Amino acid sequence: MASVTKSLQVPSATRPFAVNRVYAGTILAVHLLALLAFVPQFFSWIGFWSMVVGIHVFGQGITIGYHRLLTHRSFKTLPWVEHAFAILGICCLEDSPAVWVAVHRLHHVHSDEQPDPHSPLVTFFWAHMGWLFVNNSKARSLTAIDTYAKDILRDPFYMLLEKRPLMLLWIGMAQVPVYFLAGAAIGWIGWGREAALPLAISMVVWGVYVRIVAVWHITWSVNSLAHMFGYRTYETGEASRNNWFVALLTVGEGWHNNHHQDPSAASVQHRWWEIDISYYEIRILEALGLAWDVAVPRHLRRPPRAARAAVAGPDVEDAVRQVSFESSVSS
Repeated sequence: MASVTKSLQVPSATRPFAVNRVYAGTILAVHLLALLAFVPQFFSWIGFWSMVVGIHVFGQGITIGYHRLLTHRSFKTLPWVEHAFAILGICCLEDSPAVWVAVHRLHHVHSDEQPDPHSPLVTFFWAHMGWLFVNNSKARSLTAIDTYAKDILRDPFYMLLEKRPLMLLWIGMAQVPVYFLAGAAIGWIGWGREAALPLAISMVVWGVYVRIVAVWHITWSVNSLAHMFGYRTYETGEASRNNWFVALLTVGEGWHNNHHQDPSAASVQHRWWEIDISYYEIRILEALGLAWDVAVPRHLRRPPRAARAAVAGPDVEDAVRQVSFESSVSS
C-alpha cells in the first residue's frame, strides 16, 4: 500500500491552542466507560451482538445520514426518514448535523491543505482524533455553519438543535435507559428476575459505550488511514486513498479516493470488487419508495464518448449537482 510523506502544520485557526472541554471530556468519559467491557460480569453474548448490530445501524446515521444525505445531497428522501438518520447520527455523539456537515464540507474545500481540520499530513494522531481536542474557529463555529451548512439550518429540526444544544445531550443520553430497559426485559423474560439487572448493565456497556467508541474510531479511520494508506485510482489534488480495510469497517466509506473524485455520488463503488454496502442500502430505500434522485457515480451517469460527441452542451446532471453544492455552502 502506498503512503504519504508530505507534512503540514496544524490549521492556523487552532492557534493559540485551547482545549475543547466538551469534546475532550466526552471522548475521555466514554472511553473510560467502555473499559467496563473488560469486567467479566458485564459480558453477555446478547450485549456483544447488540454492539455489533448497533455499529452498523447507528453508524449508518453517520455514513448515510450525515455524510451522503446531508453533506453531499446524493439522494433525496422523506423528512421523517432524513430525521431518523440524523437521530441515529446524534446517538453516535459526533456533534450536531449542521456542525458535522460544516466540518466535512470544509475538509472537501481544503482537503490536505492547512485549513483542513483533520489532515493526516499533520500527524496520524491529529487526523484520527487529536483535532477534536482543540478549538478550531474556522471549523466548529457559527461562522463555519453560516459558510458551509446554511442550507441545513433551513430545516426547523436542525435549527432547533443549534438553538437548544442540550437537545443533543438528551437524545444521546436517552439511549442508555432504552438499552438498560431492553436488557432488563430480555433477561427477566428469558431467564428470570435474577438475570434482569446483569443483562441490563451488559446491554448498556456493550450496546452503548463500546459501540459508540467503535463507531468513533471507524469514522475517524476515514480521516486518518484513508488519507495515508491505500491506492489511488484518480489524481484528485489531495492525499485520499482507497483503503480496503477501512472500506470493510465503514461498509464503503474506505473507497475514499473514489469519493473525493466524485463527492456528490451516492456510491463509491467504481470497480466490481469495491463493495459499497451503504449504497446498496440506499438502493433498498429507493425500491421502497423512500429515496429518489439517487446520484450514481459520474462515470456511469455520463453517456459514452461517442454519444456525448453528438450532443451539444455540458453534462447537465453534473452541472446541476455542482451548482447545488456550491450554492449550499455560499448562500
